[in-house]
Amino acid sequence: MTTVQPRKNADLGTRAVVGVALIAIAAAALWFGGFAFWLLVTVAALVMVHEWGGLHGATPQQKKLAQYALMVPLAIMSPWAAGPSFLAFGLVLGAGFFTAIVTRNGALGAGAVYVGVPVLALLTLRDWPEGLLLAFWAMALVWACDIGAYFAGRAIGGPKLMPSVSPNKTWAGLAGGMSAAGLFGWALTYWGLPAGLAAATPALAVFAQAGDLYESWLKRRAGVKDSGTILPGHGGVLDRLDGLVPVAPMAVLMLLAMQ
Repeated sequence: MTTVQPRKNADLGTRAVVGVALIAIAAAALWFGGFAFWLLVTVAALVMVHEWGGLHGATPQQKKLAQYALMVPLAIMSPWAAGPSFLAFGLVLGAGFFTAIVTRNGALGAGAVYVGVPVLALLTLRDWPEGLLLAFWAMALVWACDIGAYFAGRAIGGPKLMPSVSPNKTWAGLAGGMSAAGLFGWALTYWGLPAGLAAATPALAVFAQAGDLYESWLKRRAGVKDSGTILPGHGGVLDRLDGLVPVAPMAVLMLLAMQ
């Protein structure tokens, strides 16, 4: 007993420090936009596709090939090139197809698309009029959802959401995450977020939780605790951004629907 608790406290402290640092880096890159934001999401995407390959039994060579293939659309998305566009979307699909064919690993090819589309969505949001607000909304609603789900789950507990996939997640946590994200969305209307997007924020919180559960299922199937070890106390980049993966494309689709 005397040795376990300090270790838990140390892990919690590490998670907190790293978590604050990650948010600060993301906020700074988001604020500057342009090359800084593109560079951040590009580095994250390359790490994520490597971690995805690890969850799907890819060899080191196959993971490198997937990274090289994904670099083509990522480079096109640069503000020094064409930027986020339908061309980049087509190249993301092409990178996935190429990876699947060359490596004979369809799951790895799907991973290139799984990672590339959210990157394109985030860059599209940042390039939109009022892009700083919109990209911040899409990113931070996931953080709000995670925080709300964590505290509601611990305080209320109750029936498990999907115990065979993620034993710690509860229906109370889902409700808490949706509530926290919804409050956050309505708070942003003060700074100009459209009311329609604020109203849709709780639904996006559901997508964030679905992304979290999907990655939990992948890790359980692969027999690993985390997707990687690059972030002390957090695991891999895929572990931290699993909720944002489905949220970013859905946010873009909502914006397009409102045009």
